[in-house]
Amino acid sequence: VQLQASGGDLVQPGGSLRLSCAASGIISSINEMGWYRQAPGKEREFVAVITSVGNTKYADSVKGRSTISRDNAKNTLYLQMNSLKPDDTAVYYCYALLRNGYTQWGQGTQVTVSS
Repeated sequence: VQLQASGGDLVQPGGSLRLSCAASGIISSINEMGWYRQAPGKEREFVAVITSVGNTKYADSVKGRSTISRDNAKNTLYLQMNSLKPDDTAVYYCYALLRNGYTQWGQGTQVTVSS
């Protein structure tokens, strides 16, 4: 499985972005997919996850402002982020947890929230 993240951009506080993560390869081997982010000088942190049956979980920092979804027909994972704050500035990484326990990571996409 390979993952290609996109959609990062420079946005003003209060703006919105939709990140995408296109998966290729043996898609049926994917269990859950999700997003982490890493801000400069900080540890990588969990953002959101969606399981193969559609259950979702969010970090408290983005809950209520973000929606994670999967389009199985397009093999694509999304993260819709609204009411963006400067603290949301980070490189966002998508990942896929495979059924064999291996975690595949995408290359990251930069989100910058600034006026």
